[in-house]
Amino acid sequence: MRFSTGQFIHNLLENWGLTHYAAVILQVVITIILLIVISYISFFVSKYIILRIIKYVVKRTTTTWDDILLEKGVFKRFALIIPAAVLYMVLPYVIMHNKWLFIADSALKVYTAIIILFVVDSFLDALNDIFMTLEISRSRPIKGYIQIVKILIYCIGIIIIISIIINKSPTLLLTGLGAVSAILLLVFKDPLLGFVSSIQLSSNDMVKPGDWISLPKHNADGIVIDINLTSVKIQNWDLSISSIPTQSMISDSFMNWKGMEEGAGRRIKRSFFIDMNSIRFCTEDMLRHFEKIHLIEDYITSKQKELLRFNQENKIDDTVLVNGRRQTNIGVFRAYLQAYLSNHPYLHKNMTMLVRQLEPCEKGLPIEVYAFSTKKTLVEYETIQGDIFDHILAIIPEFSLCVFQNPSGNDFRNQGISA
Repeated sequence: MRFSTGQFIHNLLENWGLTHYAAVILQVVITIILLIVISYISFFVSKYIILRIIKYVVKRTTTTWDDILLEKGVFKRFALIIPAAVLYMVLPYVIMHNKWLFIADSALKVYTAIIILFVVDSFLDALNDIFMTLEISRSRPIKGYIQIVKILIYCIGIIIIISIIINKSPTLLLTGLGAVSAILLLVFKDPLLGFVSSIQLSSNDMVKPGDWISLPKHNADGIVIDINLTSVKIQNWDLSISSIPTQSMISDSFMNWKGMEEGAGRRIKRSFFIDMNSIRFCTEDMLRHFEKIHLIEDYITSKQKELLRFNQENKIDDTVLVNGRRQTNIGVFRAYLQAYLSNHPYLHKNMTMLVRQLEPCEKGLPIEVYAFSTKKTLVEYETIQGDIFDHILAIIPEFSLCVFQNPSGNDFRNQGISA
């Protein structure tokens, strides 16, 4: 006959003079307290002793796969099974009533199944990360296959959990599920599509609440405030709310600005047009004027010496402008812009910073400024960008250059041309 701690406590209480009803109530209270104490002790041992031993061993190994398993929480989640295993072994000796024993046993089985699902999920994530450390992962990624395996495992796990709750065989659920699957697909089409899409969004880390995203197709541009089974809610910059179907986040393209927000700077990329009729070789007077500009005085001197030495070594007849090498006002202007950007206090010095010519077109010669602002908030970023181009547009005439713009009514009137 099996020894029962619950029966022992009940008999002990009755021997102390308690009535049968009082002994039953007190025995239930003591049993619950005893189970809580046992579960806490086993949880303490698994988390603060066993898990720390595992971490200690992992940190001192030379392999990386065990570090990835630890980082993904495989050992941490697996340690949660130990309290359930301990309780499962002691339940028959603590609970004396078969009905309560069945309920507690089923609850432990459901808990264990859920933890096992989480362990397998973490293990698959770790398996993908371990595979990504191999050279073959560049040409043959397995993340898509991992996601399919996850879906299958979660479906099997849910069926097992339901079978435990209703105390039926999983095969009966599978048989019934095949009969109603077509109806379920029709009724729950949108939630199922949203469920699959949400899994892809989360597993690929495509978007999460708090991210700034732009969806031109849906006229949405703002911060993600909620992601649920059927929709993604975005608060636009005008404080309106856009609700986008979750599956649209997978089927349609969108831009996530998270990388910019987490990066060191925010990109400035803007161009303006120079009237090509104003581009010319620098005269002596122009060079003397440019040498007075502090940012490029060293550049003008060194560049002029370099060109003079080249022309002398190659015996260039500099009486003709097309012979030899000469400085141009557009080249000096680009050198000035580069020096100006390099000395700007709010531009990132360790990120790409350049001034370049783009392909000439009917509007003139495009000059593009490419740099990164150290300030990333919208107001500060736009202020810095505006100040930079305010200065550029104001300084262009100092280099005998003209900005191109389409003629307006004032231009025609100034030229004495009647509309």
